[in-house]
Amino acid sequence: MSDTPWLGDSCSLVEAFRRGERSPVEELEATYAAIDASELNAFTFTPRDQALEAARHADVSLPFGGVPVGVKELDEVQGWPDTEACAVFEDRIGQHTSIMVQRLRDLGGAVLAGQTTASEFGGVNVTRTVLHGVTRNPWNPERTPGGSSGGTASAVAGGLLTIGTGGDGGGSIRIPAGFTGLFGLKATFGRIPRGPRSLIGNFTVTIGCLSRSVRDTARWFDVCNGYDARDQFSLPRTNGWERDLGTHIDSLRGLRVALAPDWGGATVSPAMWERLEAAADRLIAATGMVRVDGVDTSLPSMGAAWGISGGLGTYAQLKDFWPDCADVLTPEIRNSVTTTLERYNLDARLKIEQRRMELNERMATVFGDVDLVMTASNPDVAFAAGGPLPRDFGGIRAGAGNNGRLTFPANMHGNPAISVPAGTLDGLPIGLQVVGRHHTEQQLLDIALVMERTEPWPLVAPSVSGAPIPQ
Repeated sequence: MSDTPWLGDSCSLVEAFRRGERSPVEELEATYAAIDASELNAFTFTPRDQALEAARHADVSLPFGGVPVGVKELDEVQGWPDTEACAVFEDRIGQHTSIMVQRLRDLGGAVLAGQTTASEFGGVNVTRTVLHGVTRNPWNPERTPGGSSGGTASAVAGGLLTIGTGGDGGGSIRIPAGFTGLFGLKATFGRIPRGPRSLIGNFTVTIGCLSRSVRDTARWFDVCNGYDARDQFSLPRTNGWERDLGTHIDSLRGLRVALAPDWGGATVSPAMWERLEAAADRLIAATGMVRVDGVDTSLPSMGAAWGISGGLGTYAQLKDFWPDCADVLTPEIRNSVTTTLERYNLDARLKIEQRRMELNERMATVFGDVDLVMTASNPDVAFAAGGPLPRDFGGIRAGAGNNGRLTFPANMHGNPAISVPAGTLDGLPIGLQVVGRHHTEQQLLDIALVMERTEPWPLVAPSVSGAPIPQ
C-alpha cells in the first residue's frame, strides 16, 4: 500500500488499477490520510464509510473506475451537506445528485471522496467563507487558490486527489486553474447539463473539472457531456473527446490569433504579461498558427450587467432570510445583494439585455477577424489567501473588479475558453487563457495538448513533489 495519493493524472491512476499495481481502496485510504494531514483546508465533508464501500466495489474497467474525485460544495449530492458555502444553509442536506456528478459516478465509475470548499454562492474569486474559513494555495499557503472552485484546485494541485468538479460562471474554473498550475476548460454554454432542479439564472454558468492533464479533462467530457431534458439549454452529446485528442493539431496551422492583454478592459501585470506573451508566441510557432496584430479586441463594459444579473440568483436563495442574515455573509456577497436590491429595476433589466446584445455583436466581430484570442487567465499571480480582492496589479491601480474581467466575456457570450499552465512568476503559476468560437472545445484541447507536450507543467505543486520551485 502506498502512503501517499497518486501524483500522476487520473488516466494513469486508472491504468495502475487495471495492472493491479494499486487498488481503489488503497488510493482512497491514502487520500483520506493526506486530507487529514493537510493544512490547505480544501475539504468540507468526507463520507468515508460510503466512499470506502464504493471503492471496494469499483469497476476499474470504467473511465474513472475507482478514482477518488472531489465534488465542489456547490454541486449537489443527495444526503451530503447542501450549503452553497453559506452559513445560512449550514444544516441543509442535498435532496438530489447533480447530473454531472451522477454521470461521473454511475457511468464513469468514480468514487465520490468528499466535498471541496468553494466561495460563497460561487460569487467571489477567493475561497474564504464564514462557514469554512480560508482555503490555501499549495504553491504558497499564504496565497489563494482562487475561486470559486478553490477547494478543488487546492486539492488537485496539492496532491490530495487527481481531479475534481468545478463550475465557471465568471471564471471559476479558469481563475483557480491559473493560480494553481492546473488545466481548466470552460466549455460552450450547455455542454454538460446542469440540474436537476437548477434555476436558469443569467445564462453564464458552465460546469466541468480541474485536472492535471489535458487527457483527464477530455475523458471527463466524454463521460459527462450530452443533453438532458431537465436542462433545456444542454447540447446534444458529442463523442470521442479523448479518442480524438491530438487529431486536430494539423488543422491548427494557419489559424489567426489575436493577443489581448487588456481583454475585457482588464489591467494585467506587465511582468506577467511579458512571460505570457512569450509563451503565446512559442505556442503559435509550435502549431503553425498566425499571430495577427492590430485587431480591435475591445469589448463593451459588462461588469455591472454580470454582477447584478448574478446577484439576482443569490438573492433568490436568501430572500426568506434577508436582511437578518446579512451579518453572516462574506462582505462580497453582502455587498452584491445590497447593490442588486438598490439597482435592479425594469430599466436595469433593459440595460443588462442591451449590454449583452452589444457584447454578442462585438464578440462575433472579433471572432470574424480572428479564430482565437489569447490573454491571461488572471491579472497577476495569486493574491493573499484571505483576500481582499486586490486593487493593484503589477503596480497599476485597477480596481477590485479587475480579477474577473479577463474571464467573464466568455461566460456572457457562452463560448469556450481554456487556462493552460504557462510557467511561473515569483515562484507562483501563471495561466495562459485561450478563447475560441462556440463549439470548438476539441480544437482548444489540441492547442493545450501541444503546450503540454512542448512545455510540460508540474502535475502537482513543488510542496508536494519536492521539486524546486521554478522562478
